[in-house]
Amino acid sequence: MAREQGRKVIVSNRKARHDFQVQDTYEAGVVLVGTEVKSLRAGRASLADAFATVDDGEVWLRGLHIGEYELGTWTNHEPRRARKLLLHKGEILRLIGKTRESGLSLVPLSMYFQDGKVKVELALAKGKKAHDKRQDIARRDADREIARAYGRALKRGRR
Repeated sequence: MAREQGRKVIVSNRKARHDFQVQDTYEAGVVLVGTEVKSLRAGRASLADAFATVDDGEVWLRGLHIGEYELGTWTNHEPRRARKLLLHKGEILRLIGKTRESGLSLVPLSMYFQDGKVKVELALAKGKKAHDKRQDIARRDADREIARAYGRALKRGRR
């Protein structure tokens, strides 16, 4: 069988970019068991309540839901268990410093297959306040209206 190439997104956390202001991103490998990988290939995962923590110099992904594999037997995995993330030591030390000093959170943005291996895109993010969210929505609506007006002006000019 040919080896998988490229990047195939399994699941993304679209709400994270709405609720958090992303400052930096990291790519991390995930330690999984066999039935978890089979479930991920079927697309049975949810990052809705997921977050990452740094405990004793190791980064853990918590709250990630990977549904049980239908054809699994007694060897099936627990859907919401904590999963270890694989990062370089320097990256882990940087994350420890940033999360402690400035109150930043580690939020998973997406989970994907990269050349056959499961990876998670982690964001070092700061929570947004309600007024920040309203400003983002207003800015997005204004940009959309400008694009519409520009498109209408172009159409009028072509006639």
